[in-house]
Amino acid sequence: MKYKYKVCVYAICKNEEKFVDRWYESIKEADEIYVLDTGSTDNTVNKLKEHGVFVKVEEIKPWRFDIARNKSLDLVPNDTDICVCVDLDEVYEPGWRDILEKYWKNDTTRLRHTYNWKIENGKPVVTFYYEKTHKKEGYRWTHPVHEVLTYDLGNENVVTCDEIILNHYPDDNKSRGSYLELLELSVKEDPNDDRNMHYLGREYMYHRRWNECIDTLIKHLNLKSATWKDERAASMRFIARSYKNLNRFEESTLWYLKAIDEAPYLRDGYVEYGMLLYEGKQYIECVNYLTKALTIKKHEKTYINEIFSWDYTIDNLLSCCYFYLGLKDISLFYINRALDYDKDNRLLKNNLEIIKNAE
Repeated sequence: MKYKYKVCVYAICKNEEKFVDRWYESIKEADEIYVLDTGSTDNTVNKLKEHGVFVKVEEIKPWRFDIARNKSLDLVPNDTDICVCVDLDEVYEPGWRDILEKYWKNDTTRLRHTYNWKIENGKPVVTFYYEKTHKKEGYRWTHPVHEVLTYDLGNENVVTCDEIILNHYPDDNKSRGSYLELLELSVKEDPNDDRNMHYLGREYMYHRRWNECIDTLIKHLNLKSATWKDERAASMRFIARSYKNLNRFEESTLWYLKAIDEAPYLRDGYVEYGMLLYEGKQYIECVNYLTKALTIKKHEKTYINEIFSWDYTIDNLLSCCYFYLGLKDISLFYINRALDYDKDNRLLKNNLEIIKNAE
């Protein structure tokens, strides 16, 4: 088939030989493929070259994701119409090239498509839009980590396509130990960037540095550019989560309620506050908030989504609440709903037996 546009895939990698074959099969519909290897000590480079991939090896010191991405983008020829950035732990569903040709127009600058970031039991549980397909001219990567494409030639013309699907199958053994230091650098370089201020606060939370998380996320909420309600609500939840871990439950409650008010269309605030209520044995209130969460049917395509808002967690918690409230039949109803989601889950199976055997 003769295509209208020249499409090139580009990537960075290091020690990812186990992903090479699967990745290549996924992206071989591209006209050309370029990879910057940043210092692999396994067989990644040789395996890529066996597939005809153009590979350049260069270590980036000190490490920054944006510099590495830009060096990989520099490998792509200037006559390329569409650049597609795909990491080696990501897999396109077949036919993506034909769909891309259908949606891309001569004046398109970037395309966003469906990205399944987290998949459990074969089901996407965190899905959002991926925005790493773009024309070459005018785009550069910015920020040391959680890097983004920045366009410097005026207004973008961004096309949204739900039909192209990219699935993420990460190597959970890979360290993300450099993220905190790089995020601190990113915020130092641009203290008014609301996105990276949010990410830095979240990273402090991952490191259990609760007070720094709270202080940083309050800074995020006070930035004039921090207007995206989904992300603001997430900052509020993370502040609440930090207060919970500091055993300051009144402040935790306050911030969970703020998160719900900020984005009442998202399940996450209701569910996480429900967890707090459950731990406090406030079962009736817990049922109230979790039931409200279940009325929200739309799964927004945003990275903000929490897995526990869309898996078996709500049904399991409701089952436990009704069990402690002495309503066995309703408890059985919800535990069976939870098992419909994950029939082999040992915790859920044990809960089912406890409920069945209860007097």
